[in-house]
Amino acid sequence: MVSWNNLDTLNSFKELNRLGKVSVKEALSGEAGAKRAKEYCVPMACGLTYNYAAKAVDDVILKGLAALADEAMLSDKFKELYNGAVINTGEKRLVLHQLTRGQLGDDVIADGVNKRDFYVGQQKKIAEFAKKVHDGSIANAAGEKFTTVVQIGIGGSDLGPRAIYLALENWAKATGNFKLEAKFISNVDPDDAVAVLKSIDVSRSLFVLVSKSGTTLETLTNESFVKDALKKAGVDPSKHMIAVTSETSPLAKSSDYLAAFFMDDYIGGRFSSCSAVGGAILSLAFGPDVFAQFLEGAAEEDKLAACSDPLKNPAMLDALIGVYERNVLSYDCTAVLPYSQALSRFPAHLQQADMESNGKSVNRFGEPVGYKTGPVIFGEPGTNGQHSFYQLLHQGTDIIPLQFIGFKNSQTGVDVDIQGSTSQQKLCANVAAQIVAFACGKDDENNNKKFDGNRPSSIITGDKLTPAAMGALLSHFENKIMFQGFLWNVNSFDQEGVQLGKVLAKKVLAHETEGALKVFSDMLDI
Repeated sequence: MVSWNNLDTLNSFKELNRLGKVSVKEALSGEAGAKRAKEYCVPMACGLTYNYAAKAVDDVILKGLAALADEAMLSDKFKELYNGAVINTGEKRLVLHQLTRGQLGDDVIADGVNKRDFYVGQQKKIAEFAKKVHDGSIANAAGEKFTTVVQIGIGGSDLGPRAIYLALENWAKATGNFKLEAKFISNVDPDDAVAVLKSIDVSRSLFVLVSKSGTTLETLTNESFVKDALKKAGVDPSKHMIAVTSETSPLAKSSDYLAAFFMDDYIGGRFSSCSAVGGAILSLAFGPDVFAQFLEGAAEEDKLAACSDPLKNPAMLDALIGVYERNVLSYDCTAVLPYSQALSRFPAHLQQADMESNGKSVNRFGEPVGYKTGPVIFGEPGTNGQHSFYQLLHQGTDIIPLQFIGFKNSQTGVDVDIQGSTSQQKLCANVAAQIVAFACGKDDENNNKKFDGNRPSSIITGDKLTPAAMGALLSHFENKIMFQGFLWNVNSFDQEGVQLGKVLAKKVLAHETEGALKVFSDMLDI
């Protein structure tokens, strides 16, 4: 029987607070540090590795974290999730995003439907549609092939698919898998839509409208904006638009769209990249076979997440160490630092996925918790970040745990030798140096040049960022977020915190304002 308890009631958590603290500076020094750097790692799917040698843990703390995982029943709770329990207590819903990429446990029957069959069926429909677009069976009014696909969505309908598209764009071009250029319109700011529309030939563009409910204000506003542009270009919008929505939404059977592909309420927006939300645009941009490789990578990483031993489960171990840093070491933020330009928007996606999921102050039963939950997530690609906010990371008053991501090889294979090393070697040298610099620091008589060190980090490494590796990377962080939510005993799968502003915005637009709301509305001339 699975039990849900607050973190601070668990005996193993209390014991973790009594254990001695680890100096990362000492742990990574000398021959012992070299040995640790080789041993403190866990294999991930698709050739990736999670290395936590520069984290402030040792064998004693790892044993305590394993006890915490056991007492918190992390593995059992994941099993409940993928077997179809109502894990989203706030909205009384199942949580099934893993099911879009594979069957980990029992058949999940909901609403009289086998949900795995449903998701696979939608993937097949998308694949068939994408192939027709690519071979010209589906074309514009002049019989010309489409050259561009534009996603209209916001939040999870934008951040994940956009991050993944950018992650794989150069790989696709280098490997002959690039089919259509993808663009994204998300912000209700008209300048966003105008910038995209001016950069494309609308007569040869497909638009993917993504809204589960079919009522998202920003998305429908941008849809109207796009339709107006299509009409002005003498184009029939219904021949250039498809919808990704729920079967019960007003968009589902509308003649305004060439086709509609479905998702359901059991997949939250920030976890929807493996559903039709990401499947439509990624299959159109790169081909359905590439999207299938991405799903396979995620599925392989999910299998590792189902393991009950944290030392063989990279997502669970990452989550446990993160909670230890948040609730025992009292660190408030985490920086995600990919040394890959392809992952330029991945930190933004993880920012939403993590902070929208675990930014909660009440537990699963609506009771206030007496400990800190989700950290602030931020990040930028290296080496750009080194010339930006790393000053604070190295010498600021706050210690901020770091999560590096790095690959041995570039996606394109194009490089030059400059001053005795290639660009890729320089990139990799920088991330290796940063790990040790943050951990070990540097003594100096001049305090301005002194680095205290003891700044913990982990790194995920791989050979090359491929579709499968990207899927594994996404799964790792999704499952890390899930395990941390279980530990904090919060509902990671609703997002009431995004609703209040929307409600008040509607009042402003209806001129139903008073007090400070009216003053700020008048200030912006609404």
